[in-house]
Amino acid sequence: MAGHRSKAYEHGYEVGVDIGGTFTDVVCRNPQGELSLVKIPTTRADPSAGVLHAVDHMVRAWGIAPAEITRFVHGTTVATNAVLERKGAKIGLITTLGFKDVLEIGRQSRHNVYSVMLTPETPAFLAPGALRREVTERISASGEVLVALDEAAVRREAAALAAEGVQAIAISFLFSFLNPVHERRAAAIVREAHPDLMISISSEVDPAFREYERTCITAFDAYLKPVIERYLTAMEDDLERRGVGAPLQIMLSRGGVACSRIARRSPVRMFLSGPAAGVIGGRVAGKAAGAHDMITIDIGGTSADIALVHDGKPLIAAEGVLDGYAVRVPMVDVNAIGAGGGSIAWLDGAQSLRVGPHSAGSEPGPSCYGRGGSEATVTDASIVLGYIDPAYFAGGTMQLVPELARTAIERRIAGPLGMSVEQAALGIHRVVNATMAAGMRFVSVKRGIDPRRLSLVALGGGGPVHATALASELGMRQVIVPRHPGVLSAAGLLAAPVEHQAAIAFNAPVTAVAREDLVRAYAELDARCDALMQSERVPRDRIERHYLADVCYIGQSYHLEVAMAMHSDAPLERLTHDFYQAHDRIYGHSAAGSIQFVNLRAVHQASVGSADVASIYAPGAGDPLKGLRTILTAVSRGPVQARVYERARIGAGMRFDGPAIVEQSDTTTVVDCGWSAAVDGGGNLILSAAH
Repeated sequence: MAGHRSKAYEHGYEVGVDIGGTFTDVVCRNPQGELSLVKIPTTRADPSAGVLHAVDHMVRAWGIAPAEITRFVHGTTVATNAVLERKGAKIGLITTLGFKDVLEIGRQSRHNVYSVMLTPETPAFLAPGALRREVTERISASGEVLVALDEAAVRREAAALAAEGVQAIAISFLFSFLNPVHERRAAAIVREAHPDLMISISSEVDPAFREYERTCITAFDAYLKPVIERYLTAMEDDLERRGVGAPLQIMLSRGGVACSRIARRSPVRMFLSGPAAGVIGGRVAGKAAGAHDMITIDIGGTSADIALVHDGKPLIAAEGVLDGYAVRVPMVDVNAIGAGGGSIAWLDGAQSLRVGPHSAGSEPGPSCYGRGGSEATVTDASIVLGYIDPAYFAGGTMQLVPELARTAIERRIAGPLGMSVEQAALGIHRVVNATMAAGMRFVSVKRGIDPRRLSLVALGGGGPVHATALASELGMRQVIVPRHPGVLSAAGLLAAPVEHQAAIAFNAPVTAVAREDLVRAYAELDARCDALMQSERVPRDRIERHYLADVCYIGQSYHLEVAMAMHSDAPLERLTHDFYQAHDRIYGHSAAGSIQFVNLRAVHQASVGSADVASIYAPGAGDPLKGLRTILTAVSRGPVQARVYERARIGAGMRFDGPAIVEQSDTTTVVDCGWSAAVDGGGNLILSAAH
């Protein structure tokens, strides 16, 4: 995309597009703060087509000229899917002599300790043995050059890898995080000889100790670079041809956004981009409803993404897990499980009912879609139980076929188990709810946090359908359903700040460090972040600076991230106190012992769009009560009559009791027996359990 564009933060139309496994969600906010939204089925063969369809829809249905769009933010699963589907680039790996097999050896850990079949738990597929090469060089553990880089060997091995047809090369040398001079020189040599190859060096991707983790994430970065480069370049070109003048911004895994030109430099920071946007949207919506401690659950067609928000901030994990592999990238701590509306119900060898993790997705989709699907899914069960109106799915843009849902459940589940279709449908819901409740316990109870003290924020097209059942399972008393939960990931894109971070290794005991040492180190990091913010054309007065440190006990193998209060009178004493508290909260114990720095990190954030995720609340005219419908829930123990409401017509202050169904264009909310509902001043639906 042309680099001269400068309309990124003018007051105009803001667009957020989140591509999921089943639907592409689109939210557009006009200069007056009003929202327009639409859900478009995702084209799995070409996910970027959803972005172009979104632009076409805005022009055709909403009358928006592409040139009027001043902010365009995108959340994508392309990086994640490239790993899951093994569709990344063919890469080579160049390491220090003697260390080429670090990627395959890993930590020699086994998660399935009782399995008699050994399966690899390291991502050796990234660079098989024939594509891993070594060169002579050595940096010491204190950062000194012990053995000079053999530049001839770099040229020779790069030429051999190029002859093998690699598209990118990862370079990871020993102790390069302390002194990157050899990695940078090796990269320059490869670029000079092979300008068509993309290069990732570990001192830029992950400048931190632990050789395997650093090599692993650098290899992932190289594996993704050609894929992300093609994807974003094609999208930028398509948007430019459509007349969109705003620069393309991408949601990153930590919960901030960056322009695509910068985001593509380190594509591993795009892992879990879409789920991160959902958590940001849920946090803002929950805070607007008065909640600061909450669990967000974003239930889509293929998965449920669960996260914990504490004191108004989403938890950030120092590393995540993708397809079973540890990836050392700071990211919003999301527990993703294979449970969603498209999750397939099936019977195992013992004729026990299972749901997921396999999904019907959007192609062909649940049986009720009428697109050729024949499996019984959670959405099919929701139709049978009366939760979803087949004529009003996705605001009436899709007509579902309830007969196909009943047929699939009868053939796949009810018939073999000798029960009614309704009993089978209720069983499907109870099983998938148990799976999601277990995921919610994982992010709360296993961290020593009582979920009964938290609010549940229901997101996604399926979140409000299951919310009261999940809250009841965990003893939670309040559920918050934002005004547009089905597209809140896309709305979260608009609420996310522009964010850049920089980190350096800083290995020293805390007692041996003076405040002046930290000031100098953070000044260097600030300069790197400032340069990135300037390239984004972010006004300086909007930038907030946050300082973090990775800290551990001396001799401890793993560290914790702790905020550095550099503006306090005693930042080192404050850091020590905060580390002890964090260690006790996470591990259940702490002791007053010697601690050391591992890494320092600066994070710069700037809010450039609308901080809210909802427009001005103005309910429509008319009676919100649409009629009655027979539904079946686990609590009701039999068919009950539920009142059906049109959410767009429910005014602030209105209250009603369950059982009830609240319908809107992007989701359906089930208010179970024993729950009551009220609409607050911002239009949020607040569900409360009976005392």
